Amino acid sequence: MNIYTRTGDGGMTSVIGGRVAKDDRQVEAYGTIDELNCFVGQAISLLDGERFHDLREHLTEIQNELFDCGSDLAFARPEGKEFKVRADMVTRLEEWIDRYDAENPDITRFILPGGTGAASVLHVCRTVCRRAERRVVTLAAGQPINEEVRKYLNRLSDLFFVVARTANARTGVADIEYIRSAEVFRKKS
Repeated sequence: MNIYTRTGDGGMTSVIGGRVAKDDRQVEAYGTIDELNCFVGQAISLLDGERFHDLREHLTEIQNELFDCGSDLAFARPEGKEFKVRADMVTRLEEWIDRYDAENPDITRFILPGGTGAASVLHVCRTVCRRAERRVVTLAAGQPINEEVRKYLNRLSDLFFVVARTANARTGVADIEYIRSAEVFRKKS
């Protein structure tokens, strides 16, 4: 099998059931999800040791689910299709958020992205995930989509925020508060 096909040389690409311009909203949406997946892989590579075994496992599962998100968005005509991203996947992300956040110290102010290398990349994941979500919102304004993908990305960006803090906490690195922030978060109860 050749990696190159030359079918995209004219600026068009294939989606499931058709062809679209390479800068189409649909390609922007699933292409941004693909970009996010690359950063997740980078984060995994920085989470070494037994203390991050669970997080590496969860992030690898997320990488597979990001492929599912892209697949669900790649239909030329999605009506009547069986989708891969489901509501129970969003619920599971919420469970992971609660689990990891329980490890994190309370915050009351905004924090600056950073800390360990892994935490920094997880913050990049958060922002790329938010961009992917915006691309999906734009796509949904013009055509039907699997709405669970949008919900999944929304919850996933929250997870990235939480696990970036967990990556710092597990290594004893404190979050750095934004010094001009008012108190915007409530303490955990």
